Amino acid sequence: MDTYTHGHAEPVLQSHRWRTAENSAGYLLAELRPGLDVLDVGCGPGTITVDLAARVGPGRVVGLDVASAPLTEARELAARTGVDVEFAVGDGYALDFPDGSFDVVHAHQVLQHLTDPVAALREMARVCRPGGVVAVRDVDYAATTWFPAAPGLDRWLELYGQVARHNDAEPDAGRRLVSWAHAAGLREVTATTSAWCFASPAEREWWGRSWAGRATSSAFAEQAVAYGLATPAQLQEIADAWLDWAAAEDGWLGMLHGELLIRV
Repeated sequence: MDTYTHGHAEPVLQSHRWRTAENSAGYLLAELRPGLDVLDVGCGPGTITVDLAARVGPGRVVGLDVASAPLTEARELAARTGVDVEFAVGDGYALDFPDGSFDVVHAHQVLQHLTDPVAALREMARVCRPGGVVAVRDVDYAATTWFPAAPGLDRWLELYGQVARHNDAEPDAGRRLVSWAHAAGLREVTATTSAWCFASPAEREWWGRSWAGRATSSAFAEQAVAYGLATPAQLQEIADAWLDWAAAEDGWLGMLHGELLIRV
């Protein structure tokens, strides 16, 4: 059974709410048009899902998540925005849809958390119509870089990788997307990259506080302690390093992502 490294604590959802189609699925936007049916796997609080729905209406849009916790918020967002989206709990390894149900099957930051991303890609391709696309985007944590140098953030990156791999997940998923698609028998792929950058005072404050919170009050923190990989005191040191970085007037951080459009 898969273990979600981040969990759904408030500092995590704070980050997820920031995600939009523009900042997290730009590589997919040219494929969208009104009337397409879209499945968003691992939708979380639904911010990307709702953005996609606004672009493909009156097409059917379904957002699935393995956890029910964020879906109430997703439904409230859709209601406020006035777009028609269905949200449901679902299993990415066993999607409850017939073959060829959707024109676009999308998953953002999902494959990195799965013990069998190849099986998930096969299942996503199964419910995608011939000529449609499976679109996946995942961070490559090892390619994350920042300024100024901070031993506490070095330790954060090391620890995050340890916790993720203890969960049989792959934190450097971005570089592996092509290989996973090929292993799933999917050969018509277009690979790209894009990055998130946090450099303005507001961006640093938001991102630094989000990760400071995750370092001490999230599933990641609980797992790090439970697995014997860090103590609460060490996690507090990581949180302090994030706040120090956020306060640095010349602070900068970039996160590289791999992206894949798979033609089915």
